[in-house]
Amino acid sequence: MTISDLKNDFLQKLSGLYSEEELQSFFVLLSEAFLKLTRLEIALEGTKTVSEEANLKFSEAIHRLKNHEPVQYILGETEFYGMVFKVNKNTLIPRPETEELVAWILATVETQKLKPKSILDIGTGSGCIAIALAKHLPESTISALDISSEALQTAQQNAFDNQVEVDFFQRDILQATNEAHKYDFIVSNPPYVRELEKGEMQPNVLQYEPKTALYVPNEDPLLFYRHIARFAKKSLRPKGFLFLEINEYLSEEMMSLLKLEGFVEVELKKDIFEKYRMIKATLNA
Repeated sequence: MTISDLKNDFLQKLSGLYSEEELQSFFVLLSEAFLKLTRLEIALEGTKTVSEEANLKFSEAIHRLKNHEPVQYILGETEFYGMVFKVNKNTLIPRPETEELVAWILATVETQKLKPKSILDIGTGSGCIAIALAKHLPESTISALDISSEALQTAQQNAFDNQVEVDFFQRDILQATNEAHKYDFIVSNPPYVRELEKGEMQPNVLQYEPKTALYVPNEDPLLFYRHIARFAKKSLRPKGFLFLEINEYLSEEMMSLLKLEGFVEVELKKDIFEKYRMIKATLNA
């Protein structure tokens, strides 16, 4: 079977399950991993014969994609902020909105000429936020916590692979009181999808990504944010920053919560899709 035959077979078997754009993207990602070819080489070497091993890998990938498994889990990795991260069933797949949150933090550091000594990432998952910050703020001490020991193992491997130092530790933020250590920045992308919003989720998210990292009860959707805000009040240095990724439907409620908890300079920010997905606040001195 040639590369062209393989591609046609791939597109035909998955047609109707995904958009044409998604399928083209999946084929390129899988070809880079299984055939060790770039996008350009795939186009130029269509008549090249595919090995039996690679053919079997594509067959397995097609089967898993038919079951709506995320391509990132099939590959075991994804890209975030220009770096490669291992991902698996214990970690959420990093998303573009979270890259925007990292960019906002780094822009704040640059524009305000800040030199944060210590930063904490709450609910680190794959470690993508903490590791991206460690890469771009090498003089800062970066710490990260998560309730899942399995997620922390993945995060530690990602830090090693990306050649940065992050202090990872296991903690349930819903049970945490405060840290003896004080932080200049606290950042989090906690669970914020209400059960009632499951109907808006894609099958690959519903079936495969860790539910504990996604969902909150309908009756208390700000559960994690309330605990994080109260933890941050005790653990941030005066005039320290709190950055959060948020539910687009609860932006006003988030503004009210942070102001009620005593934070000032509360600011919402839209993502590339013009939705309020981020919020920043400062601890009153």
